Amino acid sequence: MAAPSVTLGIDLGTTSVKAAVLEAAPDDPSGFVVLASCVRAARAEAAAQSAAAGSQAREQDVSIIIQALNECLAALPRQQLRKVCGIGVSGQMHGVLFWKTGQGCEWTEGGTAPVFKPRAVSHLVTWQDGRCSSGFLASLPQPESHLSVATGFGCATIFWLLKNSPGFLESYDAAGTIHDYVVAMLCGLPKPVMSDQNAASWGYFNTQSQSWNLEILRASGFPVHLLPDVSEPASVAGRTSHAWFEIPKGTQVGVALGDLQASVYSCMAQRTDAVLNISTSVQLAASMPSGFQPAQAPDPEAPVAYFPYFGRTYLAVAASLNGGNVLATFVHMLVQWMADLGLEVEESTVYARMIQAAAQQRDTRLTITPTVLGERHLPDQLASVTRISSSDLSLGHVTRALCRGIVQNLHSMLPFQQLKEWGVERVVSSGSALSRNEVLREEVQKAFPFPVSFGQDVDAAVGAALVMLQRNLNQKKS
Repeated sequence: MAAPSVTLGIDLGTTSVKAAVLEAAPDDPSGFVVLASCVRAARAEAAAQSAAAGSQAREQDVSIIIQALNECLAALPRQQLRKVCGIGVSGQMHGVLFWKTGQGCEWTEGGTAPVFKPRAVSHLVTWQDGRCSSGFLASLPQPESHLSVATGFGCATIFWLLKNSPGFLESYDAAGTIHDYVVAMLCGLPKPVMSDQNAASWGYFNTQSQSWNLEILRASGFPVHLLPDVSEPASVAGRTSHAWFEIPKGTQVGVALGDLQASVYSCMAQRTDAVLNISTSVQLAASMPSGFQPAQAPDPEAPVAYFPYFGRTYLAVAASLNGGNVLATFVHMLVQWMADLGLEVEESTVYARMIQAAAQQRDTRLTITPTVLGERHLPDQLASVTRISSSDLSLGHVTRALCRGIVQNLHSMLPFQQLKEWGVERVVSSGSALSRNEVLREEVQKAFPFPVSFGQDVDAAVGAALVMLQRNLNQKKS
């Protein structure tokens, strides 16, 4: 029997899928207990479906992501899933995939429970996609929004496909982020619905009027029929059209949230908290006061952006493209070098050894600027290594400098003195890169002039579940 105090949260990340089942704390109306959680790796990287996208393309196979999701749900206790009365979903922002309405998935009996599998669906073009050059972005119309448009943003990707692979779009009549897709499939929605958090992450969305820049887009030949309807975050997108694992048919599903906002929602206990997430990428977010409105003209060179949160409020966010993915690139480079030397070693072994070496190397003069992926406000910036001496070339020195560089790069985008001026008194941090890397945690603690606490890897899934939990409890009171 579904209970109003039990919800499921799902987070569809860049490298993993996470799920968490929450229950309201019996003795604390604002508290909660995580009854069960699960994480599954989703190594979904795929070759670009458009040959013109080149080596800068970053796409993922949706079938592999959904397989990881199904594995996550299968690993959760059935007796807990039977009690679920609401599903919250979050995921990696900015990206876009396409599907054919009514043919986006098929439901099958997956052993003991119904599951859905993608059908007429494109790859997911992720936020890491680099096919839109600075020149191409400069050719696009100016958005009527406080947020500028960058490569990897949904609307920029659609513009690129329109110009370079126009036939590709003709096969589809619906689009969304990966988490919008999951919500649409769970509910059998005829047209996807998107929160303003995800809409803003695509570009060409005005958060004040809560509307797409339809006139600007139409004038440029943009296929506006692909744009989802937009709804308030924490609203209900629909109800499950099938029983899903042990979750009953007819269970409420919330409109999909941005993973950053969901993670902040689970961590930020006070308005004086800042939230740091270091996973594949890095985000540092602080809450803006109620009534704050960002300047309406976009500034592509500003390192801090203002993302819509809940209740028409905003988060000030320094969103770096360079986080755990930089460490993964370094590990891959080491493994490739060893392969070139005729030696085979697992990436997991290299990662563990390099963290161990850096933990023993408490300091280094070596300086690494880790921006191998550039930044949205500096798209052409590359990484660099300086202050190299013969005594600082050990694996421990280089790994310590790389972890420090990730934190210092964030500091250059949002100086920690600015956080003080905003009234921040504590940093709550989470994310997969932090949870598995003690050296990165040390560098975070050294860098911030505030107390730092460390959360869990499943914070975004917990946040998505918490939004639905609090919605249900509020409805119960009223």
